[in-house]
Amino acid sequence: MSKRVGVVWDERLPEYDFGAGHPLTPIRVQLAMRLAADFDLLIQPNVQLLTPVEPISMDILLRVHDADYVNAVLRASDIGFGMGASDSSWGFGTADVPIFPGMHQASARVAGATLAATRAVHGGAVEHAVNLAGGLHHAMPAAASGFCVYNDVAVSIAWLLDQGVERIAYVDLDVHHGDGVQAMFWDDPRVLTISIHESPASLFPGTGWPSEIGGPTARGTAVNIALPAGTGDQGWLRAFHALVPQLLKAFDPQFVISQHGVDTHADDPLANLNLSLDGQRMSYEAMHLWAHHYAAGRWVVVGGGGYEWLEVVPRAWTHLIAEVGGHPVDPGAELPEVFLAHVKATHGRSAPIRMTDGRTPLPKSFEEGDDPNDEVDQAISLTRALIFPIWGLAPRSDGWL
Repeated sequence: MSKRVGVVWDERLPEYDFGAGHPLTPIRVQLAMRLAADFDLLIQPNVQLLTPVEPISMDILLRVHDADYVNAVLRASDIGFGMGASDSSWGFGTADVPIFPGMHQASARVAGATLAATRAVHGGAVEHAVNLAGGLHHAMPAAASGFCVYNDVAVSIAWLLDQGVERIAYVDLDVHHGDGVQAMFWDDPRVLTISIHESPASLFPGTGWPSEIGGPTARGTAVNIALPAGTGDQGWLRAFHALVPQLLKAFDPQFVISQHGVDTHADDPLANLNLSLDGQRMSYEAMHLWAHHYAAGRWVVVGGGGYEWLEVVPRAWTHLIAEVGGHPVDPGAELPEVFLAHVKATHGRSAPIRMTDGRTPLPKSFEEGDDPNDEVDQAISLTRALIFPIWGLAPRSDGWL
């Protein structure tokens, strides 16, 4: 299913670094790329590395970010670590988004990496492309937020629109609501944003309620399913399958971008869902299938959140690259000795031995019947009731009205 695949990487991407102790450590992405390489996923005949990556130009950046904000980032970039608290009105100079030298250049390069993936798919050089360093979905037009300075996903969506693409579907699987992307295309009927996340009642950013359905000329193009804290593989996958394929079929996208934050994992220190590596892997398989089925295979994949940087992120995103590339890694496979030795020597810790958490999720289809007393089914039912009729879908079945 993956004839030609691009993987974006540049050794300068880890320069997007908020400093020691910050949850969004670049070690997460570096270890994931190393593990993927140690599984030989980056040297398969159908896989090509897209590198080097250049920062995006100012005109492209200004398609989604206000000029005053970008200028503020440029000024802050010359200041240094922990400085510029007076600029916190722009969202940086805070504990979540501390200022660091070269912040603009590093942030623009991440956006450039996702745009490189997008251009490669749009131009036909590859079918799919992945940028693990991307997925900075919280950045707003005039504010940094949630570890995100520039919104690389929104930059790529805006670029695609400028090329004449008329229908773009964005599917956000991070534990946090994809608020920045939703905000930037809130009233644009050409962009469908679907976010499946932990309820804003218990988690940042406090948005992503099912009632958020898009602007007055784009009703139904913002889709949010807010799952209760504690939701595990069965419930999450049940909700995922109860919403995403039906809406992709109705919307008929020409292009799919998906964000694969792995902070949904039970071990993530910053959130409260309870997924396993195995449930996450099943979501990758489904997105791959749907990209081919509903968008002729035009699929760009980005990373996102995920803060258990050793136990979870490298294995999860290695499975992601493996799925995108069409060379799945056996969940029972042992991690390569060279990787285990590197982690021990470099970080003084022991990495997990196998590519699985030992789970076998078997979610029951929502179409087979729902339980009105179950919180997950309540969440599914509410989102479907608000969204499905707009698209001519029946909320209580998989059929059309």
